[in-house]
Amino acid sequence: MPALDPTDPLPLWEQVAAEIRRAIADGEARPGERMPLAKDLATVLGVNRNTVLRALHQLRDEGLLEIRQGRGITVAGTPQRGAVMTRVRELVAFARHNGYDRDELIAMIEAVS
Repeated sequence: MPALDPTDPLPLWEQVAAEIRRAIADGEARPGERMPLAKDLATVLGVNRNTVLRALHQLRDEGLLEIRQGRGITVAGTPQRGAVMTRVRELVAFARHNGYDRDELIAMIEAVS
């Protein structure tokens, strides 16, 4: 992983997340593989453990990582899956904002399929 740039306007946690996304996209980390512990990544990168945890949680929310208590962190998907998950979250938020509930949204998606 390249060194992080504290002078970059991009927050450190976003730089960490970007590097992990790149590693997944380049095939350096494949679905099903375990990631190093947050404390180990923090040591290697020279940042606070909480910075790494914030990046890992963001990637979990994007669908790229799976975090299980006591089982560690594994690569769950690809950048493409992460992009689809981002769009799904946007769609769900848009539907809720416009008064549609989960079942109505699912019915709409099934009607399109």
